[in-house]
Amino acid sequence: MFVYADNAATTSVSKTALDAMLPYLTEKYGNPSSLYGFAQDVKEGLDAARETVAACINASPREIYFTSGGSEADNQAILSAAKVGARKGKKHIISTAFEHHAVLHTLKKLEKEGYDVTLLDVHADGVVRVEDVAAALRDDTCLVTVMFANNEIGTVQPITEIGALCRAHGVPFHTDAVQAAGHMPIDVEAMNIDMLSMSGHKFHAPKGVGVLYAKKGVPLFNLIEGGAQERGKRAGTENVAGIAAMAAALKESCDNMAANTAKIIPMRDKLFTELSKIPHSKINGSLEHHVPGTVNMCFEGIEGESLLLMLDMNGICASSGSACTSGSLDPSHVLLSLGLPHEVAHGSLRLSIGEYNTMEEIDHIIATVPKVVEYLRNMSPVWDELEKGERKHLI
Repeated sequence: MFVYADNAATTSVSKTALDAMLPYLTEKYGNPSSLYGFAQDVKEGLDAARETVAACINASPREIYFTSGGSEADNQAILSAAKVGARKGKKHIISTAFEHHAVLHTLKKLEKEGYDVTLLDVHADGVVRVEDVAAALRDDTCLVTVMFANNEIGTVQPITEIGALCRAHGVPFHTDAVQAAGHMPIDVEAMNIDMLSMSGHKFHAPKGVGVLYAKKGVPLFNLIEGGAQERGKRAGTENVAGIAAMAAALKESCDNMAANTAKIIPMRDKLFTELSKIPHSKINGSLEHHVPGTVNMCFEGIEGESLLLMLDMNGICASSGSACTSGSLDPSHVLLSLGLPHEVAHGSLRLSIGEYNTMEEIDHIIATVPKVVEYLRNMSPVWDELEKGERKHLI
């Protein structure tokens, strides 16, 4: 049996998205910046997609900027806020220790340019405390950026409350919502969000297309210079086919969100229940504040990479953390931010399921993982030392 359980890394393109995309690759291939009617038909499709995306998050179409994905959107949001802040003599930014590297690496770059960055503790449950954000605010704070839902452990942050706090203090608030868009309700007005990033391929659109929402009045600066596309904020001929597909996929995901969630949560909870029966295993992150489809666990005495390879041999696609850093042998910075020891963090497994998965596939995972863990532990000198009492069990 083949089981794709890595939907937090990427998703398959839905039929709805593909059907929306194909006309702009075959029949409606004009450049939307051109003036003739053939191209203006394409521009109408671009405008319609902008309206669709805006409606899904309760924004205005003029607040939607199309990008190449979540990483670009994160970069533009953070660097724009930093530039505005510097002009006002404000060079302090607040974020968290377990953000996606698109955020953390951008902040590291800004630190080298003289900005002061505060990375908040996410505690053992992977949830930021609003009072910690409040305590970190300073007169020179120019941005707070906190992810909506974590990409590795799936914990959801108190976005509405953090947004309200920032709004009360006049500090711009950005959230990386790449793992939430299409899977959880988002209302940028009700949630007090000034800027928000999303990526189409996380909700059944193609790779290479994303969105930056910027509230009216929030300044944006270009990452890419050239043309006047996206109201002058992102140069380059628009990826109309990808944008049309993303808009269709987002609408479909939002329209079916309740039904999808009702299907996914029982599968997720069954994974948590059954896999946690494996001795010396640990569920990572709060289950109370959680996206529907992500399961993250650690198994003591094994290496995550070996676990993934053996699961692959059994037809199961999973990950040991973020797909963006899967080439690294270092333990997950997300798991380390929860306070897990390196030895435990190395033995992590992320399973991320979606509405296309079935309970039969979940049962295959449940039947396979314990056998693989036992096999790897029997080969492990570390596990042998743990069982003999020469080392102390950490979980």
